[in-house]
Amino acid sequence: CSLQDQKPKTKRSKRFLERRAPKLSEDLKSAMIMKGGNTSQTVTQALKDIYSLKKPNAVLYKKKNITRPFEDSTSLEFFSKKTDCSLFLFGSHNKKRPNNFIFGRLFDFHVLDMIELGIEKYVSLSEIKTSKCPEGTKPMLIFAGEAFDTDNEHKRLKSLLTDFFRGPTVSAVRLAGLEHILHFTALDGKIFMRSYRCLLKKSGCRTPRIELEEIGPSFDFVLRRTHLASDDLYKLAHKQPKALKPRKKKNVSYDAFGTKFGRVHMQKQDLSKLHTRKMKGLRKRKGEVVEEQDGQEPKVAKVES
Repeated sequence: CSLQDQKPKTKRSKRFLERRAPKLSEDLKSAMIMKGGNTSQTVTQALKDIYSLKKPNAVLYKKKNITRPFEDSTSLEFFSKKTDCSLFLFGSHNKKRPNNFIFGRLFDFHVLDMIELGIEKYVSLSEIKTSKCPEGTKPMLIFAGEAFDTDNEHKRLKSLLTDFFRGPTVSAVRLAGLEHILHFTALDGKIFMRSYRCLLKKSGCRTPRIELEEIGPSFDFVLRRTHLASDDLYKLAHKQPKALKPRKKKNVSYDAFGTKFGRVHMQKQDLSKLHTRKMKGLRKRKGEVVEEQDGQEPKVAKVES
């Protein structure tokens, strides 16, 4: 049975089920990083480097997991329920597919998308002797290449990598916090992943001069197998609750310069009851009577005593 159908028996289990219950604003997505039954030194070290980029929102499994995600994904779904992770990275190595990565995500604890990438060239974090970004730094993601906008598989890969590396959602970022850059390039059927540190240098004016310093890890991937969700399931996974959808504000408009205009609706006003400023020249003299005729302006008649 699902977690929603279970009834808590203790306060601890009640708190656990409340944390796992559906929310309007879901928690930050965590990732499972695990290795298969057969791995190489390249895959093991690469998984550790990806884990260091994803920390603290990741779980690294050190033991081997004998499973094949494309053939049977039940073990991945089991670990997903256990750790409450909706993203995973699976590393394996064999003669047919050497140095293999499988990036994937789950929806309602069932596999939604899986994309297999082969590592052709890899440079680890430790091989590049430069200062690194602090743990938990939110990266800036850059995708270059026409394939990310035209090819369906590359579009899903872009969405998957964005989901995997995006980090927490924040309302504001200070300039010095824009420190880490992950750059993905699609060219000639390959995907190149590079990691840079953004250095702010003096420029003689208010805007600093920016230099990029490669900090690693560095990957050259080749696209292999894919398991993509159907369009209906993909649309369902992106569905938002009505409470989160922005409501359209009535009678509010903006011009080309971004100036906000509002329209106010008022009832028809009776001008005869309008209180105006009283002036001495408009006061009635003593002994005068105001006569009003239909369709004409009122006339002042002088009363003789």
